[in-house]
Amino acid sequence: MIVSQFQAVIFDLDGVLTDTAELHFQAWKRLADEEGLPFTREDNERLRGVSRRQSLEFLLQGRTTISEAQAEAWMARKNDYYRQMIGSLAPSDLLPGVAELLAELDQAQLKIAIASASRNARAVIERLGIAPLVAAISDGYSVERMRPAPDLFLHAARQLGVQPEHCVAIDDATAGIEAARAAGMCVIGLGPVSRVGNADRVFPGLAGVHLSDILAVKPR
Repeated sequence: MIVSQFQAVIFDLDGVLTDTAELHFQAWKRLADEEGLPFTREDNERLRGVSRRQSLEFLLQGRTTISEAQAEAWMARKNDYYRQMIGSLAPSDLLPGVAELLAELDQAQLKIAIASASRNARAVIERLGIAPLVAAISDGYSVERMRPAPDLFLHAARQLGVQPEHCVAIDDATAGIEAARAAGMCVIGLGPVSRVGNADRVFPGLAGVHLSDILAVKPR
């Protein structure tokens, strides 16, 4: 076992391990079109790392008022569209570098967790074939407060039995970076600096990222 200050790595799911962001866009776009609301790919970028409720609120943006019953029905409809699409996911849908990095972490006996606002996280993890490597899942059912609150990451750390300062979080959303930092974790951001520049270290994606890169992360 490699000796390090880090004992665990906590990954966001959508956009980090697999590109389900496109599936979310298609599902929200279908709902928006059906309800006559504008929704673009640029709009979808602002939904990274946030809950379904927060996403719906952004979609509405005060343009229309709906009842709580309607809100629940709309969210359920969007989720049905999304679940139909994730049924086709397979291990081949892991993003480049993910399978290799997870294998390295597992061999080094670093604990692996997923922290995702999605309530479909477990289904996606199963479809991707990585469930045996994941020691804990913190998802949309786990906590009440979503990103940028630190609760998802803290819940994952508690499940692992690891103190936050001994965890590295990997996220691709501004809200996720803020949440992990608020949790007291070192943070790796994936994507453009304009979006994840507040992380301790930034990579375009996980392709070419290895265990040594994870262990070298230091708080800013």
